[in-house]
Amino acid sequence: MRIAPLQACFLCLPSACVVLAQAQQSLPLNSLSTFSGSSISDPATFGLPTSSSLTVSVAICSSQASERFFLTNGSDVFEIQLESGFGSWTGPSSNNASLLVESVGQSTFEVAVSNNGTVHEILDALPLFGDSSANQAILFSPPFAFETTMDPTYPNYTLPSANSSLPETPSSPIFDLVFAPSSAQLTSLPQTGCSLANMSSAGSVELNDAWLRGSGEWRSQWFVGGLSPSTNYTVYVIQDQVKVSGPIYFVTKSSSFPCPLVHSLPYCPSTAYAVPLLPPQSPALAYDATSLPTNISDPLLQYMTNFTTMLLTFGCGRDLYSPLQTCSDCQREYRSWLCSVSFPRCSEPSPTSSESSSGSNVQAPFSALQPQPSGVSPRNPLFPVVNYTYTSLLPCLEVCHAVDRACPYFLGISCPVPQFNADAS
Repeated sequence: MRIAPLQACFLCLPSACVVLAQAQQSLPLNSLSTFSGSSISDPATFGLPTSSSLTVSVAICSSQASERFFLTNGSDVFEIQLESGFGSWTGPSSNNASLLVESVGQSTFEVAVSNNGTVHEILDALPLFGDSSANQAILFSPPFAFETTMDPTYPNYTLPSANSSLPETPSSPIFDLVFAPSSAQLTSLPQTGCSLANMSSAGSVELNDAWLRGSGEWRSQWFVGGLSPSTNYTVYVIQDQVKVSGPIYFVTKSSSFPCPLVHSLPYCPSTAYAVPLLPPQSPALAYDATSLPTNISDPLLQYMTNFTTMLLTFGCGRDLYSPLQTCSDCQREYRSWLCSVSFPRCSEPSPTSSESSSGSNVQAPFSALQPQPSGVSPRNPLFPVVNYTYTSLLPCLEVCHAVDRACPYFLGISCPVPQFNADAS
């Protein structure tokens, strides 16, 4: 944030020149304090701790806030400029450092004092959208930790089993999910945790837990319900009350969208989208590892087990087939490809999409969306024949190419040849 140096001995306020007085209250180090305009004087003065590198960050909690924040570190005076509802100052502070708040209204604001860097901030990492149905969605926080595993070594080169359980969840920050129809204009509010947290989310959180996705990222996972069909939503995630991630945007499917969502499969950790199945039996709201039919999961696990057995016939950890890839990389990429082709993904065409060609001799790229009539056998024969029409989103070819790059040549990995899409190859 831009910090403007002011005259050291006083602050020139709009109404009068106010000399920095004895602090009314001392702000403790490494703490977050919340103040309401109705409970403090105007102007309000706070004492700051002594530190060789002190960070003071402030955040307003209402778009009607009018506060201005001035700081003296004992030798100079600065105004903390607000941007998107928050601002900060970092520098050395002496034993007579103070923070003065002018134009205190009836709104609420936060002050954080730290010697470990800025407390209030907008994170670079964004939340992740899994998928939606007509009135449900799967959402993820930014990564809060990464899986740490030791590469196996020869002669005890072992790979994860097909149905590995999740490892112990690492320590996680406190995450809060904020979502509302984009018409609520969350982006027009101060982009601070206390401001966004005051907004009522449109819908309900049915599930919230930590999840390790196939990319090795630990994220907080939410399954939300009670959404409106064909509606644009804005999403934020607030970390530890003060750090804001977002916004991201998603749209729910139309009211006629028939496919249920599937999520939380340890053997397919990145699968979190709609699939062509019958509605799950009550009280389940979606499919997960406990409710997915075994005639779908058991063959997939057997495929994964067979592939791993064949892969380990290579001298993994002893003989190198690549200077960049290992058998562990090969198994991970194959799992991702197997899951993407085993679970057909439901989607629906955009209202503005068009596959028409501009000329009779011009070949337009084929869409990755393929209409699936009712009663037709699905791409995965383990899936049931459903009595509704839907649109299938084809797997990305790059997922297969990643397997080809990561695995030994003797496995004979062969990917579809792209012409206009893999389905038309």
